[in-house]
Amino acid sequence: MPLTTFEEEIYLRALTGRLVGKALADLGVNKLAVVAPKNIICSSIATATEATFIEAGNGVTYHFMVETGANEAEVAERLAKFAPQVTLLQFGGESPIEEVRRSFVALLKEMAARRVPGDVVVHVRIFAAKGLDEALQNPEVREYLRTRNVYVYTVGFDEGKVYINRIAINEDGSYALEKIREYQVTLEHADLLNRSIKNRRLLFQEAQAQAQ
Repeated sequence: MPLTTFEEEIYLRALTGRLVGKALADLGVNKLAVVAPKNIICSSIATATEATFIEAGNGVTYHFMVETGANEAEVAERLAKFAPQVTLLQFGGESPIEEVRRSFVALLKEMAARRVPGDVVVHVRIFAAKGLDEALQNPEVREYLRTRNVYVYTVGFDEGKVYINRIAINEDGSYALEKIREYQVTLEHADLLNRSIKNRRLLFQEAQAQAQ
C-alpha cells in the first residue's frame, strides 16, 4: 500500500521542482524550455521548477505540454523556434509509464530531426524507467545527444541529497554518469522521497517514534 497520498505526491514535486530550478540557475542557464506531459504531477514539478528558476536566476523560461502520440512533432518545432539554452524533459507523473516513455522517445526523435539547439536535462523518473536507454537505440537521437551536454538529476535516498549528473554518452549508446553538483534536501523532502519512491519511512524517524 502506498505510503503517500496523491496530495503529498504533488507537494513532493513542488519541493523537487524548487530544487531543480535552483540547480539550473546555479549552472548559469538563462533560457530554459521545460517540457512535460499533460498530467497533474508533471505540471506541478514543471511549474515549481520554472518559478524558482525565474526567481533564482532572472532567466527566461517557457512551458511546453506534450500529449502522447498527438503533438511531439509540433512541440519539437516550437522548441527549435524558441532556441533554448537548455531543454528540461520532466516526464513522469501519474500517467502510465509505458505511455510516458513512448512520448519521451518520440519527442527526442523529433528534436533530433530538427536539431533543437541547447543542452538537455532528463527527469529522474523517466531515466529510471529506461526512457533514455530506449531513445539511445535510435542512431539519430544518439548522434544528436552526443553533440551537446546531457544531464540527469538523481536522488541519494540514504544521504538525503539530490545529485546533478552529466551523462557521457558513448558511440554505441552506453553511458556513464558523473556527479557535478549535489544539494542537501530538507528532512520533510527526504521523508516524502523515501515514502514515495522507496515505499519506506526514514529509519531514524521510526526510531524516534518508537522511543516516544
